[in-house]
Amino acid sequence: MTFLDDDFLLETDFSKKLYHDYAKDLPIIDYHNHLPPDQIASNKVFENITQIWLAGDHYKWRAMRTLGIKEHYITGDASDQEKFQKWADSVPYTVRNPLYHWTHLELKRYFGIEELLSGNNANEIYQATSEMTNSKEFSTKMLLEKMKVEVVCSTDDPIDNLEHHRHYLKNRASFGLFPAFRPDKAFAVENPISYRLYLQKLGDVSAVKIHSYDDLLQALQNRINYFDKNGCRLSDHGLEQLYYFSNSPYDINTLFKKVFSGALLDQEEIRYFKFKTLLELCRIYHTKGWTQQFHLGAMRNNNSRMFQQLGPDTGFDSIGDYAQATALSSFLNELDSTDQLSKTVLYNLNPKDNEVFATMCGNFNDGSIRGKIQFGSGWWFLDQIDGMEAQMNTLSNMGLIATFVGMLTDSRSFLSFPRHEYFRRILCNLFGKDMQKGNLPQDERWMGKIIQDICYYNAKNYFQFPETP
Repeated sequence: MTFLDDDFLLETDFSKKLYHDYAKDLPIIDYHNHLPPDQIASNKVFENITQIWLAGDHYKWRAMRTLGIKEHYITGDASDQEKFQKWADSVPYTVRNPLYHWTHLELKRYFGIEELLSGNNANEIYQATSEMTNSKEFSTKMLLEKMKVEVVCSTDDPIDNLEHHRHYLKNRASFGLFPAFRPDKAFAVENPISYRLYLQKLGDVSAVKIHSYDDLLQALQNRINYFDKNGCRLSDHGLEQLYYFSNSPYDINTLFKKVFSGALLDQEEIRYFKFKTLLELCRIYHTKGWTQQFHLGAMRNNNSRMFQQLGPDTGFDSIGDYAQATALSSFLNELDSTDQLSKTVLYNLNPKDNEVFATMCGNFNDGSIRGKIQFGSGWWFLDQIDGMEAQMNTLSNMGLIATFVGMLTDSRSFLSFPRHEYFRRILCNLFGKDMQKGNLPQDERWMGKIIQDICYYNAKNYFQFPETP
């Protein structure tokens, strides 16, 4: 067996059979990513590989900084070719990090390049790939079609006007582009000045003058209605943890007036405001039949010096160590007690919470929907072999992996879709090894069906996206 051959990551004959005959050629439903909708709608063509591959990829940036590469060559003013050279210099040192696998999978799947990238062949590969990227065959739509992408869900703030989604609907390719509602800024009351500026923008797009908490909820309702009309079927929230209050220690209207006037809330007031607003949002999602996603556990912007220099989402976040179980259970129960709990996907970033999240899902599966509460795929620092295997093994042991809605890229790169292949290979290898050991029956057709459901059909049936052409 050689590196990245046809049987990469597939250790048994059963694993190979499941992947090649059942998983490999299925379409992709990428229900959570951070691709720019304007670049899809305009069918953007990139000048070179650096622009499509390195820009915005904080996974690569962290690795380069670890190797002592100056910021000038990462997010600074260096030329695109210089930045590519520095990344190529870095790649041989990323062995045993998923970046090494992803890098070479992406070069092979998109460009047909089987050479291992290094500083020695950087110029040659830069020129060859850039000639390809700077062509209509490598436009954003063509790249997605090449990977058999059927659905792409972007991540969109309530104030987004969705013009690019609407434009795409009029000129759509063979896949669906749908928004996902990400209202984190609607309850980001830590900074009263920036929050009030945000409320002004929210009020403008929702045709609501926001001067009270009820006005805020009406504005959000209006935006949810608007997103729903434009194909949105999911919401998403990125939080350290969920909060829950069994009583009402604060008057929410008083808290709103306080922050609206420019006063700082204390920590408990902030948590209550987030809890109350998110609870109201979740009730609205339920009326729309949306799926709600909670990405929990990231500790963001740890490096204050670099945050001031570069801003958020630049590679200075890590796994947080937050208590999750009690508030998460109470929050979901609050919604379930009035039969207003939507389909829900829970993602943990700290692997110590795997068993907590997997068992929490079972508490609120009520027989109304197949796999109603989902333990989401390994996310961010966990979307690597160990992390994905641990998530799937925990789900298998404490839930039903047969109902799992599978993988997503969570990416800002149009070259990241081989991550679905990576996931599928890991999944098929888990099942194939169990079949080889006799821990699962050697029933290829039935196991193949389970694999196909996890890779594609479960997500298709669960999210119920509007039909694509």
